[in-house]
Amino acid sequence: MSTASPTISELIAQERRLTLPRFGYDDAFALGGLLVSMAREQHAPVAIDIRRGAQQMFHAALPGSSADNDAWIDRKRKVVERYGESSYLVGTRFRAKGTTFEESSRLDPDVYAAHGGAFPIAVTGAGVIGTVTVSGLPQAEDHSMVVEALERFTATPRP
Repeated sequence: MSTASPTISELIAQERRLTLPRFGYDDAFALGGLLVSMAREQHAPVAIDIRRGAQQMFHAALPGSSADNDAWIDRKRKVVERYGESSYLVGTRFRAKGTTFEESSRLDPDVYAAHGGAFPIAVTGAGVIGTVTVSGLPQAEDHSMVVEALERFTATPRP
């Protein structure tokens, strides 16, 4: 799992590359299970959340995570819902301008967090339909875990 800080163009390319042909209940369960397996292998103290619209389709909390991780999930997810881009990309765009999301977005930091870990679930022909979020590691690692899981998920043939 790479934790180097990706550039804005690399983050945009990830989102384009990881657009899915479809995303339903079985897909949410498969992606969530993959994230749980990856987190267990790494002994990562994370919480995982997958949503389609307002519906929570998958949630897991691994040893070492806490309710605080769920609060971070909500705040990072809201950034994806508002901007249609990963929470890491949104935060990176602000940093590239020499500021921070908290200083310049004019959004309540108790409601929104542009920290890595929330990624848009985009479906070809439909756009962003949901989010997949990991919380519990440093933001680059949260983001990287989600991207790696989506890369594995898209590489696996599904019925």
